[in-house]
Amino acid sequence: MSVVLAVLTSDPNLVRCELHRLEGQVSLQGEEGRSNAVGIGAYAQDDVLLRRFPRDADLTLESLAPLHETEALLFHGRRLPVGLSLEENTQPFRSRRWLFAHQGSLQDFSSLRAGLLDEVPDFLKRQIRGETDSEVAFALYLKRLWESGHSDDPRLPAEMAGRLLADTARALSKASAQAGAARTSTLNFVATNGYLLVATRLGTQPLYYTRLEGTDRCEVCGITPGMPDTKPGVVAHRRNHSVVVASHLKRPAGWVELTEGTTLAVDSDLRVRHLTP
Repeated sequence: MSVVLAVLTSDPNLVRCELHRLEGQVSLQGEEGRSNAVGIGAYAQDDVLLRRFPRDADLTLESLAPLHETEALLFHGRRLPVGLSLEENTQPFRSRRWLFAHQGSLQDFSSLRAGLLDEVPDFLKRQIRGETDSEVAFALYLKRLWESGHSDDPRLPAEMAGRLLADTARALSKASAQAGAARTSTLNFVATNGYLLVATRLGTQPLYYTRLEGTDRCEVCGITPGMPDTKPGVVAHRRNHSVVVASHLKRPAGWVELTEGTTLAVDSDLRVRHLTP
């Protein structure tokens, strides 16, 4: 099963610090072991940057941070089947400011693919480069965002984005079941546009989140308790907070598991909402 990690933070300069705090809590490897297709998406002002790696052997949580500041980060790692292009099939997928990652699989996708693509507008269909169910799912989510009239709106409510994500997952699960799939699909989706973060869990595979509050300690920056506010970075670390979504944990203490069928919606003020059908 693939691995997903997402961070939305209040201070774009402290993403590396927040990732360091997660050491010992989050794993970058799933049940299949080391991934052979690893991708990281982040933001640099108006640009969305993707980095892709053929394996995760040398990656640490802190190394996921880009050299530039970023409000949000989305990581995905998996083992791609032989024959699939790493360049075209490595997540997260990107469209304009949107980043998207999928953990799991849509059962009987091969028989559903043509019909699902018929639902995708041509301008979105042209963006599909690979062969995965995940990229088609992303296109269907983008279709719903476009139909809402808010796909490029930085003020898009997180609750709306979350409900559209959940609608996408439920529609795909229903299509799979109606096609006679022998097993239930696992459709854990995570998406961000740099302003908000949404995640939905549909299936048995767990998905977790936690909130990192401000701290008076940072090994990355050499900040220790008792340092005066006049020291560089002290106040910023104390005021910073982040929300993190992860699929694989080493230590679950302090994390909340999303119940099956629930969607998490985090707005630009880092307010967290749980959405149910």
